Amino acid sequence: MPKSKREHPDQRAQESVRLISGEGQAESSKGRREVSSKDNTDVELLDAYSRAVIAVVDTVGPAVVSIFVGMESIEGEQEQQGAGSGVVITPDGYVLTNSHVVHNARQLKTIFTHGRSASAELVGDDPATDLAVIRVDSSGLPYATLGDSNLLRAGQLVIAVGNPLGFQSTVSTGVISALGRAFRSQNGRLIENIIQHTAPLNPGNSGGPLLDSRGRVIGINTAIIVMAQGIGFAIPSNTAKWVASQLITHGRVRRAYLGIGGRSRQLDRRIVRFHNLLREHAVEVISVDPRGPAAQAGIRQGDLIIAVSDQEVASVDDLHRFLADYPPGSPLALTILRGQKQISLVLVPAEGS
Repeated sequence: MPKSKREHPDQRAQESVRLISGEGQAESSKGRREVSSKDNTDVELLDAYSRAVIAVVDTVGPAVVSIFVGMESIEGEQEQQGAGSGVVITPDGYVLTNSHVVHNARQLKTIFTHGRSASAELVGDDPATDLAVIRVDSSGLPYATLGDSNLLRAGQLVIAVGNPLGFQSTVSTGVISALGRAFRSQNGRLIENIIQHTAPLNPGNSGGPLLDSRGRVIGINTAIIVMAQGIGFAIPSNTAKWVASQLITHGRVRRAYLGIGGRSRQLDRRIVRFHNLLREHAVEVISVDPRGPAAQAGIRQGDLIIAVSDQEVASVDDLHRFLADYPPGSPLALTILRGQKQISLVLVPAEGS
């Protein structure tokens, strides 16, 4: 066999290697499948989208930490478990995360994206909103900015960042699919104004930030519905601002407490018409704490609460919404139905959890 025929395959292989490595593409453009940006403006848009995401991740990624939790075992020993993510919100080490990530933790450790680890302490957690604040004993840390979640719009680009294993961030993107969602926290309270988005959440991303295109934290990722593909939820940043401020200042969230248990009950239409009520439901008192403010004000089991401070309520959630922002220790007027009578009572809510 002639020598030239033995060398031919090697020559073709060398040309292939040059093409794979990016060399020689100019003179071998025939047959190459690649969209030119000048021929397709969509490519430019996608490049801009990619650059925006990369810029956000490069900027905010160093402020996202992995949180490891030491839980006490049955034998009384500390067992370390990877728990979730968090985001540094001040340069002196305050980290925002989920309550379910750090609740009842005996020991906390954080790992930054560059591999540095540091112990942390629990400042406070609020299961009612699934938010918590921990603090790393350090200063001069990179930190993220909390944005204004009231400005969000459905369809807006969002970026979910987590640091579940340390050393590097996990990133996913999507859009806000709905605002104002609500679901129950682990203690049964209704968490309101939840952000629903389509950025897939990786395991361990709980507590990580949901970011807008400018890198501002507009939510804290809290849960995914396992059976619903691609649906994620985040606590809005405005809720996080209020809760974090309460936790840093008081170590807990201060809420008004009435000392009753209740449920929603439909009212007879004749009663609704007789009292000129706007709603056909009220909160039925099914239990009364004998040492609570409601008992001291004379509220009884079976009373129907129809208004607080002249705001009509139709469910326990309506009552929770009102009390979440009401200052403990300030007199509160309740309007109730007892039998056929409408009665006004004044009580002073205590501070509760």
